[in-house]
Amino acid sequence: MKNALKIFACNSNDALASEICHRLGIPLSQLEISRFSNDNLHVQILENVRERDVFVVQSFTAPVSDHIMELLITLDALRSASAQRITAVIPYYSYARSDKKDKPRISITGRLMADMLVTAGANRVLTMDLHADQVHGFFSVPVDHLTSIPIITEHFRQHYDLSNMVAVATDAGGAKRVGRFSERLGIPMAIIDKRRISDTLVKQGQVVGEVSGRDAVIFEDEISTGGTLVSTIDTLRAAGARSIHAGAAHGVLCGPAIERLRDAPIDSIVVTNTVHVAPEKRLDKLTVLTTAPLLAAAIERIHSGASVGALFA
Repeated sequence: MKNALKIFACNSNDALASEICHRLGIPLSQLEISRFSNDNLHVQILENVRERDVFVVQSFTAPVSDHIMELLITLDALRSASAQRITAVIPYYSYARSDKKDKPRISITGRLMADMLVTAGANRVLTMDLHADQVHGFFSVPVDHLTSIPIITEHFRQHYDLSNMVAVATDAGGAKRVGRFSERLGIPMAIIDKRRISDTLVKQGQVVGEVSGRDAVIFEDEISTGGTLVSTIDTLRAAGARSIHAGAAHGVLCGPAIERLRDAPIDSIVVTNTVHVAPEKRLDKLTVLTTAPLLAAAIERIHSGASVGALFA
């Protein structure tokens, strides 16, 4: 059946796509992305995809708009080339953070992106660790929503002493996610009372739970500018945490993140490769885990019609 399976990669994370193909024992299929002189994107599929089961790997990372347009045009090109089924594999769906109308006259852009993907030709979506679970419901096509929690928990289980460890949520909104993380590790959890003062200013208050003298693991869905993480580190230090670690699915690490984290009093940071982490961002305290085995297994199950949910049973 693998003869009917083809995997393409746009420009955001071709290393991850190549590793997925290596796991599946198939070559990465070829396409060409170029620009006209007026800066318009041009995509050409360089292989026959008629009646094939096709997967396109693309994360929504900087430059986000370019990468989204690359994916949309690629999906449309595959549909025009008579692909049987097209699955958009989006390891990092950044617009999942725009999941509600919390201000007047704004777009719920997570829903808009979902509509655009379907319009462009996606028959199915495979993604990981959405910022908000309800974004899953924005799509009118089937969505397989994977989580990197088993990958990250296994790393902590193998490399750290869990007997004195506590998982920490940076706010009440992340409590459900951190609850799954702490339950899988079999450790207690704590929550920090966080209040957003403005778009750029966050104030953290009391720690709800016991962290004094413990090894704290801050768990988030993503680390972007590092502002919340650094603030949480300061709060935990003041509360008497013995050591501090962080885990996150998506190591976006944009803006001042690297400078902030390089100087922050944190022992280790663990992220996955849903977002390509460039060599200049790889701090000594940063570990990048691969999601390729999980994504490859999910793709193989989608292609064969097996259960994807069974991966987490």
